[in-house]
Amino acid sequence: MLRKRTVVFLVVAAMLCGGLLTMMFTQLPNLAGSSASGEGLLASIAKNGLEQEEAKKIGTALDLIESNYYKDIDRDKLVDGAINGMMESLGDPYSNYMGKVPAAQFEESIEGSFSGIGAEVSSVDGNVVVVSPIKGSPADKAGIRAKDAILSVNGESLQGLDLNAAVAKIKGPKGSKAVIKVKRAGTSEPIEFVIIRDNVNLETVSARMESNKVGIIEISQFSLNTGDRFKEELKKLEAQGMEGLVIDVRNNPGGVLAVVIDIAEQFVPKGKLIVQVEDKDKKREKHPSNGESKPYPVTVLMNKGSASASEILAGALQQSAGAVLIGENTFGKGTVQTSFEKQFGDGSLLKVTIAKWLTPNGSWIHEKGIKPDLKVDQPDYFLVAPIDKKKTLKYDMNGSDVMNAQIMLEAVGYKPGRKDGYFDRATEKAVKSFQSSQKLKADGVVNTATAEALEAALIKKIQDPKNDNQLNRGITEIREEIATKASKK
Repeated sequence: MLRKRTVVFLVVAAMLCGGLLTMMFTQLPNLAGSSASGEGLLASIAKNGLEQEEAKKIGTALDLIESNYYKDIDRDKLVDGAINGMMESLGDPYSNYMGKVPAAQFEESIEGSFSGIGAEVSSVDGNVVVVSPIKGSPADKAGIRAKDAILSVNGESLQGLDLNAAVAKIKGPKGSKAVIKVKRAGTSEPIEFVIIRDNVNLETVSARMESNKVGIIEISQFSLNTGDRFKEELKKLEAQGMEGLVIDVRNNPGGVLAVVIDIAEQFVPKGKLIVQVEDKDKKREKHPSNGESKPYPVTVLMNKGSASASEILAGALQQSAGAVLIGENTFGKGTVQTSFEKQFGDGSLLKVTIAKWLTPNGSWIHEKGIKPDLKVDQPDYFLVAPIDKKKTLKYDMNGSDVMNAQIMLEAVGYKPGRKDGYFDRATEKAVKSFQSSQKLKADGVVNTATAEALEAALIKKIQDPKNDNQLNRGITEIREEIATKASKK
């Protein structure tokens, strides 16, 4: 049997196991083979699936290229390209091939610390699209959001590249700079982010107790050790007399199927469904809970960066455990992948979508996501784009950068009087007041230093839990349920 592992591209120095769902799957026949000629190689492959005419056609193409192309060719690169072509023809952003080097990086242990910007990406219609930034990563702190399309890195376009090649350009060593341009829905111009790559913290579970005995557990992804860590933190909170729990899976890109089932069983009564997995023949494997319900209320926080295993947990707890879902509509990834890492015999790897998963009531949320029971938006400044540092903003200018500066000024306590993108005298006055507070030249002009100081002040504001609308609503919901329960005694 294949090892249970997650199957995503994290934009880090090693492509980690961490993100989209995988599951146990039986081994296929070994596809490894070697030969000095194209015909020999393809004859070997033909024994494991290619018809004679198919093998002949591919072999002929390989021989024609090798014999006639005006430059020397790399046969391994050609073969890898052929397999990449097959995977791309599926039109599935979650099925792809990794050659020896990216596969070796992919196989790195999830127990270590890795360097990069910290975001999971997929290929959608030829675009590199962010599934979710890892919480607390450089990408998250810079303001990268789920569904941002990454256009270029350090001036190099990602258009037309396969996902492996795109990830190779995005990743890099700690301390190196990544200038990333993204296209975001609702914005007319690309947004530029300057991100300093750093070590990505792979601690997946954190917990704390709020006042009135409300526990908070954050899950950043469902890795191999996440289930055990979740149980440890849950046990600690319960030992402290917890009366209600908020589970936060915002910007959690997913993880291992068995792990999310294990966590869901802590809340779903025995016999009730957690998830259903349906194969290509429409056969469904149902996963009922072997656990039991909790005596306290539970809410789940989610947003558009909550994908895959996060959506399984949300659906299971909502439909089978009575939990209240709070926040935004989720990402919408309803498929299951497994990785085949031994069959080629040369260190390369194939990741294939093998099934789709359904919520307990049979809903397929793919490309639709899960709707919250209570829709709660964050303040507008949570989603504001960074200011273009190449521009200097001043009186009588107009544009999206001015609007973003106005939103930031309003958020940190300086009143520009408007947030429509026109730099009027009131905006100038607000800029001067902010500059004075930061001991900058108070000229009312937003230059690089002022923009950076404004963004730093905004990040501090965002990181303050009291400004987190979704978290606060989750805590309030729990307190109301606790009060209602107490009143019935």
